[in-house]
Amino acid sequence: MTLEGFFARAPRAAVAFSGGVDSAFLLWAAKRYGCDVRAYYVKTAFQPQFELEDALRLAREVDAPMTVLETDILSVPEAAANGPRRCYFCKRALFSQLWEAARRDGYPLLLDGTNASDDAGDRPGMQALRELEVRSPLQECGITKAEVRRLSREAGLFTWDKPAYACLATRVPTGTPIRREDLEKVERGEAALSALGFSDFRVRLLDGCARLQVTVEQLPLLLERREAVLAALEPLFPAVLLDLAARQASD
Repeated sequence: MTLEGFFARAPRAAVAFSGGVDSAFLLWAAKRYGCDVRAYYVKTAFQPQFELEDALRLAREVDAPMTVLETDILSVPEAAANGPRRCYFCKRALFSQLWEAARRDGYPLLLDGTNASDDAGDRPGMQALRELEVRSPLQECGITKAEVRRLSREAGLFTWDKPAYACLATRVPTGTPIRREDLEKVERGEAALSALGFSDFRVRLLDGCARLQVTVEQLPLLLERREAVLAALEPLFPAVLLDLAARQASD
């Protein structure tokens, strides 16, 4: 099946919109193929402000209506406890809220940006999507991550080369309860590194300290800007550590 064929059969749908590469392309495709579509973005403590700003910009550029929902994800005990199935409980809570808003607005389908490269066995949140009957057109149509980026570039979407981004909860070690103040420090730290020219990196917590993960290509930049990095992060963390295992994973 093609995306054009999918939307011919789904003329009215809601898109769970994160502002990332996949959901941005999905929203564009829905508009491109004549779907009556609305984007829904859920703002929680797990999402940094720049993601919301990117989502708003993309929705404007593709001329799609967008609803922003706010929820206190830390009020979900299993999400705040940060156990090995945190992602399942988080997705279950967020997509239940998305479904409620979509149905209230008259949308019979809820779509997400899971693509054909995503491994269901490595993403426990996918179980929640299946249980809630969320459709994933990119996956159903066999469109891989590489194809999403290529097609996004051809469509002129600014998100085409946006680095993969996992929610802020992934910066806290599994089993360590998530506190709002820790997420805020991580967000501020990552914003500071982004302003210093870094991309595709993480500031992870380790016993309250900042553990930096950057790609091999950006290790020289980190050493070159060492003093600026310390000046930005030392007010937030008691120590700043460098993980010499260069960043490769997408979480």
